[in-house]
Amino acid sequence: MTIPVIWILAGEASGDVLGARLMSALRAMRPELRFRGIGGPRMTELGLQSLFPMRELAVMGLVEILPKLRSLARRLDQAVSDIETSRPALVVTIDSPGFALRLLGRLSGLGIPRVHYVAPQVWAWREHRVREFPGRWERLLCLLPFEPDFFGRHGLEARFVGHPVLQSGADRGDAARFRAAHGLAADAPVLVLMPGSRRSEVPRLLPVFARTLELLSRRLPGLAPVVVASPVVAATVARAVARWPKRPIMITETDAKHDAFAAAAQPGLGVALTKSGTSTLELALAGVPMAVTYRVNPLTASIARRLIRVPYVAMVNLLAQEALVPELLQQDCRADCLAETVATLLQDRRAADAQRAGFVRVLQALSAGDEAPADAAAREVLAMLPRPSVGQGAAAL
Repeated sequence: MTIPVIWILAGEASGDVLGARLMSALRAMRPELRFRGIGGPRMTELGLQSLFPMRELAVMGLVEILPKLRSLARRLDQAVSDIETSRPALVVTIDSPGFALRLLGRLSGLGIPRVHYVAPQVWAWREHRVREFPGRWERLLCLLPFEPDFFGRHGLEARFVGHPVLQSGADRGDAARFRAAHGLAADAPVLVLMPGSRRSEVPRLLPVFARTLELLSRRLPGLAPVVVASPVVAATVARAVARWPKRPIMITETDAKHDAFAAAAQPGLGVALTKSGTSTLELALAGVPMAVTYRVNPLTASIARRLIRVPYVAMVNLLAQEALVPELLQQDCRADCLAETVATLLQDRRAADAQRAGFVRVLQALSAGDEAPADAAAREVLAMLPRPSVGQGAAAL
């Protein structure tokens, strides 16, 4: 009997985390499994030799992606060729719909089962794209509780496996350890800055964060800024913050990030300013009051306004079905607006407590049952794994 090989794709930092957890859960259930595909540092730590650097796929924005189209097309051809040659038992793609769904479509005639993990967020915008999905995958795994009903209305089966943020450990940081490691007083207020994990978004947010910090430092001279950077953009972030008048603490490791969250979660002693996305759920799990901000190319924003069909961009607000946290987007992504909002959350205990109460409701909705999300996803993947046949998986890593 040959060793089953799963070909797995992650195209950005959050997908790399999901992929690593999924690989670990799969191996716990089926130790003989082997993996190949595309991933980042967390997946490579588990033995995946990425076909090419994952960072080449981490592009976001309608206009921002245009200069990358030719290189992305070459990488797509390379991925298809690798799958055709290696003939894995199963293909799993994680998020990154722009690349992943094209890849899945190109594989439709190979007879290899396909699983897509993290449903495309077409419920938020471009709902008409649902018509393109039939035949792209054999199983769709969702992170959000309302997604199966949405896809069901369009004749597509989808399965909710719970949100992986519940396994992130974001709520298990150590505030005292963080303060001791960085020489911070027990009552020093902490500002966590999260500019994103994509190379296309970080340069737009960091300059605004720098100006925001200047304004806040005048009002709150003891404020301790902390910049959280994913490995994909760590070098870019380090170069930028080195020029800031007030040098922030820079965090790249997960445990240190969670310790920073714990320090910022202390009542009256912390707040976060973050891009929209999974980071809002991490902060909610840690109990950190926050404001959400984002800025993209003006043309991208103009197109998006015509297409977006949901009232909020922050995941915590969508799940709460109310403006639980402030959203400061595009023209409101300005240093004066951000500084005022952050100061209010630091100084108004009732506003911060109201956010924390809402976070509890949001997090309850993200659980699919007693099983950990990665384990639930792994069982769904294994259910699609055919019995190995002679020659299948010969290219195992």
